[in-house]
Amino acid sequence: MSEQLNQLRLQINRLDDELLKLLNQRAGLAQQIGHLKEDGVVLRPEREAQVLRRLQQANTGPLGDAAIAALFTEVMSQCRALEAPLSVAYLGPEGTFTEAAALKRFGTAVQGKSCATIDDVFRAVESGATQYGVAPVENSTEGAVGRTLDLLMQSTLQVCGEVMLPIHQCLLAKNCNLHGITKVYSHPQSLGQCQGWLNVNLPHAMRVPVSSNAEAARLAAEHPHCAAIAGSQAALHFDLQVCVENIEDDARNTTRFLVLGKQQVAASGRDKTSLVLSAANRPGAVHDLLSPLSGHGVSMTKFESRPSRSGLWEYVFYVDIEGHQADEKVAAALAELKQAVAFMKILGSYPVAV
Repeated sequence: MSEQLNQLRLQINRLDDELLKLLNQRAGLAQQIGHLKEDGVVLRPEREAQVLRRLQQANTGPLGDAAIAALFTEVMSQCRALEAPLSVAYLGPEGTFTEAAALKRFGTAVQGKSCATIDDVFRAVESGATQYGVAPVENSTEGAVGRTLDLLMQSTLQVCGEVMLPIHQCLLAKNCNLHGITKVYSHPQSLGQCQGWLNVNLPHAMRVPVSSNAEAARLAAEHPHCAAIAGSQAALHFDLQVCVENIEDDARNTTRFLVLGKQQVAASGRDKTSLVLSAANRPGAVHDLLSPLSGHGVSMTKFESRPSRSGLWEYVFYVDIEGHQADEKVAAALAELKQAVAFMKILGSYPVAV
């Protein structure tokens, strides 16, 4: 048995040596590409999406597709950093799900900037303090993040990508005696995602909404009879115990994040386009929004209404459609749609989350 184990370990050593050589060869090629680029743009979202999809299609296991995506995202992150440092703003502080989404999309070889609010994320990118930003836009349980939608309407930034992050909430505390917990801190969305569990397990504890889950963990760390709902990574940052894992009411609980930047992203072959529209206040107006899309065979994946700030009981509509704005049928549908609506803004075309 020990001889067989030694042989297998020797094979792993040889493969590791080969992987090391190949990774450095890849990094060298990335450096050459960086020198050849005339526009100075380091991140090509469409190219990275194509790389990950191709590798997932070629994957025969035993590693799963998610593991392949995570491994090669980090490889691309380290290679990208050899071209130039990349800076990314996210809704902080450290330990939030938004930071986890930023790391999932960009890898660890980036300069992260923690921001106190979603407004600050947008401002960081608009001012040039960072090249990209990551902000939550909707949760599968609690719905849209209204502030992000409002800022998309106002901002000149483009949506450059999306990240789908499974959200697993944990109860964190200094002392895991549930009978002694008097307060539970968390972001309002997280409280909503866990209200069923809280009703059963901590019915008498006061629920206190705060600006972020990381802030909730910080407060729980300061008060021995308080707990926080946050991700497990927050426990490491604030020296808390993970008392109960996966307390979200829906095991499929997922948050969608948007990547914000100033570049228009080329087509990757599997893309999404986000729009914001408003219609005249008359019968059939919403139908007029949808007809150009159906008429050109363009599928809609999201239709979200939100009160307009321009008048009482007036609404704008946030719409996601399949395809890139440069695709022939999408371009035709958008041209027709523009004639039918009172206002239209293309927020961006970008690869579907891998």
